Amino acid sequence: MRKLSVLPVAVLVTCLAPTAQAQDKVAEDAPAISCDGNTYEMVECLKRETAISDGKLNAAYQQALQKAEPKQREQLRIAQRLWVQYRDANCLYYGLGEGTIARIEAGYCMLNMTESRAKELEGDGPK
Repeated sequence: MRKLSVLPVAVLVTCLAPTAQAQDKVAEDAPAISCDGNTYEMVECLKRETAISDGKLNAAYQQALQKAEPKQREQLRIAQRLWVQYRDANCLYYGLGEGTIARIEAGYCMLNMTESRAKELEGDGPK
C-alpha cells in the first residue's frame, strides 16, 4: 500500500490523469490548492474545490453552447453527457483502490478532470 507521505501532492496529481498526453497537461495546469489534514479533511477540501471547478465547467459549457454553430450544439450536449459519464467512471476506478489513499486519489481525479474540461471548453477545443 502506498503512503501519502511518500507521494508528494504534485506527483499524486500528475499520476491521476487518464492518459499520458493528459498527464502533461495536468502537470502544467495542476491546481494551486492545499488540502491538508486527515483523510476526511482532505476529501472534504477536494469536494469543495471540485464544486468550485464544477461551477466554472458549467459556465464554460453554457458559453460554448452559445458560441457553437447550430449544427454543433446537439453534438456538444451529447459529448458533455458522455464526458461526465467517463469522468465519473474513471474517478470511481481510483476510489475503489485499497486504503484511505483511494478516496484522496478519487478526489484529485474529479478535481483535475473537471478543471481540465472547463479549460478545454473555455478555449473552444482540446489542447
